[in-house]
Amino acid sequence: MTRARFVLGQDHLRAAFERVREAVICAPRDAAALRSEIVSMRQRVQQAHTVPTDSFDVKHSPGGMVDAEFVVQYLVLLHAAAHPELRANVGNIALLQRAEQSGLLLPGMGQRAADAYRRLRQLQHTSRLNEDPTQLALTGVREQQQAISHLWAHVLGER
Repeated sequence: MTRARFVLGQDHLRAAFERVREAVICAPRDAAALRSEIVSMRQRVQQAHTVPTDSFDVKHSPGGMVDAEFVVQYLVLLHAAAHPELRANVGNIALLQRAEQSGLLLPGMGQRAADAYRRLRQLQHTSRLNEDPTQLALTGVREQQQAISHLWAHVLGER
């Protein structure tokens, strides 16, 4: 629901959709249980997308785009009730920046993770457009991988 968007329909349906979406996003949650669910989902995704140990997949490797996306989901689901600025579906980059501005992340952490996510997404798009693999040498994306790994560790703990 954090990424759900109303794309077509009558205005009264849009309003009803937004009310339901906000109610779901803002529902009270147990932080430990939510963390456990997010970590478990991430583990299942990682098992389904194995990456050779000498490669870094911009989306699926630890420190890749999926890690940032799961952290954003966690932050929104846990904090949207108290932080209305996290409720809008404005994308992962903006939500990372908003989480930092809200004090949910260390100073600079949200921006570094947002910049890393943006760069990894650019690499993913370029690779797909060129029909190249999205698995790269880690040396070329180490800064991005570290920024997102630090984000994950700060929000969800060590792996």
